[in-house]
Amino acid sequence: MKKIEEEFIRYIEANPSLSKKSAIKTTCAIQNSPLAYKVPGQQSPVAIYTHTLQIPKFFNETDQKRFEALCSSFYVIFEKTIRAWKADPAVRALFGFSSRLSELVMEDWGYASLVPMLRIDVFYNEETGDFKVCEFNTDGTSAMYENRMTDEFLSLNNAWNEISEHWEIEHQELMDSWIDAFLLDVEQAAGNTHPSIAIADYLENAYLPELYAFADAFRARGLVCEVVDVRDFEFDGESLQSAKTGTHFDAIYRRAVTSDVMNHYEESSAFLDAVRMKKVVLIGGFQTQVIHSKAISEALFSPVLRRYFTDEENAFLDRHLPASFDLTKETAHRVMENKDTWIIKPKEGYGAKGVWAGVDVSDKLWKKLIEDSCDGGFIAQTYIPHYKTPNFDLLVDENIEMYANLTGLYVYNGRFAGVYSRLSNAGIVSTQYNERMVPTLFVKDDEASDNNNNDR
Repeated sequence: MKKIEEEFIRYIEANPSLSKKSAIKTTCAIQNSPLAYKVPGQQSPVAIYTHTLQIPKFFNETDQKRFEALCSSFYVIFEKTIRAWKADPAVRALFGFSSRLSELVMEDWGYASLVPMLRIDVFYNEETGDFKVCEFNTDGTSAMYENRMTDEFLSLNNAWNEISEHWEIEHQELMDSWIDAFLLDVEQAAGNTHPSIAIADYLENAYLPELYAFADAFRARGLVCEVVDVRDFEFDGESLQSAKTGTHFDAIYRRAVTSDVMNHYEESSAFLDAVRMKKVVLIGGFQTQVIHSKAISEALFSPVLRRYFTDEENAFLDRHLPASFDLTKETAHRVMENKDTWIIKPKEGYGAKGVWAGVDVSDKLWKKLIEDSCDGGFIAQTYIPHYKTPNFDLLVDENIEMYANLTGLYVYNGRFAGVYSRLSNAGIVSTQYNERMVPTLFVKDDEASDNNNNDR
């Protein structure tokens, strides 16, 4: 544990009443901010809002260098994977994409980065620097706005106000840096330095507060930007526009995950025709689905794909990927026993929907889950025990508790950009499993001096 985290613990334990008031203020601020969100169209909707803990996540310069290195290694492997998918029918067969999706993935989108937006979710051991992969996210990658807002709400945290001034701390910036990367890709593809932009998703599935925050950030740079439902585009053969506002768009920031596009394929014809005809620049070209698909977890073990990687890259994958295989009637026996060592996931999807860890369920339920999921588009993976750190949920009680950590590493155009930190006291770190999101900061390795510590 880092010294600054130890200092937070000592301060909170010495000031329980003030710290609880601080936690209540923070939660009230979240609930009165755009982070409290009601899904449109639901009957009697209940606000969904970010839950947090009292101690932020701190990484140091050593951690940052490790993150940069692992992101770079994976990005090189991913670009090789996409190129192999496009060139080699045997590699394409590993993923099993439909002909409609394969046609879209095969397109060339006109900019250098094959995966403009990526988040690599890992189980990172802060003591050893080792890690195992949880999953890779491209389509719909989110939480940059959550990071910004929870960072702003640190001003309500009494321990932060007392301790942080004695340390050299770097805050993250994940929104403007993504806009920079986005605009670079648009310029490479079309030579356009002042595009009009649509942020596109199926709005009933979208996290609208973040989409609107990005639209505001684009407009703050003097750019036209609107949030548009993918089904609300019109295309006349030359120009893509919003059916509701009539605005013409030069570029699209795609937040719609590919599985949603495929599920609404006929309704999305204007959007799809415009991007096929290159009448609009699509940032988040469909080739990213090669990496986003859960099938990548198994494909990266296949000798069919591995012949495209160096010996060092294959050794890297062996060290850091959990074992993965299709969940079928023939393989089900492998996961029926020792349930606590397995997790199952749908090959397509997001938000941890349909993800189950054996450690979280009874033997009876696990047996039923496996029987129901066999030959149903699921994979089984080795369950990775989580690295845990202490924290406080002062809205529940005053006791310290150990939380499992999931570290999400943002990669913009191939470069490490920042961290999304989620914690949980369950076997899976996700909103449906008691997830808590905390702001992430970087502290200098030469930590606070003994003089500063003595002063307190």
